[in-house]
Amino acid sequence: MASKFHIFLLAVASASVEAFYPTTHSSSPVRGGRELYMNNKSTTTKKKGKSSGQGFGGAMGMTTKSSFPYAGSIVPGIISEQRIVVDEKIVSPSYARDGIPKEKSPALLPWIIEVKTADEIEKMRAAGKLAREVLDLAGRAVAPGVTTDEIDTIVHEAVVKAGAYPSPLNYHGFPKSCCTSVNEVICHGIPDSRKLEEGDVINLDITTYLDGYHGDCSEMFVVGEASPRTKKLLQSTYDCWIKACNSVKPGRDYKEIGAIIEDHVTADGFTTVRNIFGHGIGSTFHTTPDILHYRNNEPNGQMAAGHTFTIEPMICEGSAKFLNWPDGWTITTVDGKNSAQFEHTLLITDDGVEALTAKNENSKLQFWEKESEVHKGLWVGTSKAAKKRAAEINGVIPLRPTSRLCVVAKVSAHEPSSLKS
Repeated sequence: MASKFHIFLLAVASASVEAFYPTTHSSSPVRGGRELYMNNKSTTTKKKGKSSGQGFGGAMGMTTKSSFPYAGSIVPGIISEQRIVVDEKIVSPSYARDGIPKEKSPALLPWIIEVKTADEIEKMRAAGKLAREVLDLAGRAVAPGVTTDEIDTIVHEAVVKAGAYPSPLNYHGFPKSCCTSVNEVICHGIPDSRKLEEGDVINLDITTYLDGYHGDCSEMFVVGEASPRTKKLLQSTYDCWIKACNSVKPGRDYKEIGAIIEDHVTADGFTTVRNIFGHGIGSTFHTTPDILHYRNNEPNGQMAAGHTFTIEPMICEGSAKFLNWPDGWTITTVDGKNSAQFEHTLLITDDGVEALTAKNENSKLQFWEKESEVHKGLWVGTSKAAKKRAAEINGVIPLRPTSRLCVVAKVSAHEPSSLKS
């Protein structure tokens, strides 16, 4: 669930980057006279910048759905009651009850980045592996007629059954266990009653909190057949992402990632969102470094073995300017055109990089992986161990049928073996 939770302003005086939470709005969609955010708490206004369990920066006022100028065909549906994690044996993050993270970032400056210990890396491997398995499970549910709330149910139940906590749930008040961003929704889409339709594209963003550490990943899925223009957008987004991931190694500056991404998508006629970015991750959901997905000169540090972070470019078919919905979370393109995104949690090793959320033998091979001019097949990383693992996986997956599943995945029937008791 990415940096998506970090939005920044360029300070006029210093040209520095300041991370902060999305600004709240003066209105929010209502259903039956009730606000559609976390637990319908009091609407007492908080001072801007103060974190609360009701979303970024506090509660919002009220409006009707029709009074807000939504940019495209996607409008809010009905949001079901928030699910909770009741198993006391599951290790939960500090914000699970009140929505307010208590962890302090290990770094005070943007170029100070935590180096994980061997024990921490193993815990992150486990969290990343689970996040991938749940993402694959959720992806198999994508089909016409399925609601994003049904997908959220699958995610929530699978994560909890595995003894983990769904990281997005109640993070600054986010009401669901994953993000489901359809068509023009760039990120932070809240699962609701809207049914997926033929031709939709959806980003599923899954983060799991296992044994005190987060694993974060997202992937695009097509409902039926996508238009040629959308296929080009998906391919360009995937290729720029993998090209950026391939560049990661000890000694490089983090700022170089953005130039790789922007140069690639600009040549394809697309744009990259500037105000939402990748992030460091570990026991804290979002920390240093900040990963900007456009050409920049920000002092965000140098790569070193033991760093863990996400790369998650958000690429737009049209304008990269975005619109904040009144729910305080959902971010869409301003012109209603489609957006796409991919994300891995990455670990820098002595000899390259490894995706802690990489696909496995049970994962589906998508068309952009088959047709990529940057890397054909599943990408696991550039380290010697990662390349060996990729060769093993790619030797298995192409033998499997790749036809689209058009049924809702049931946790009991389709869950990965590691999720079964």
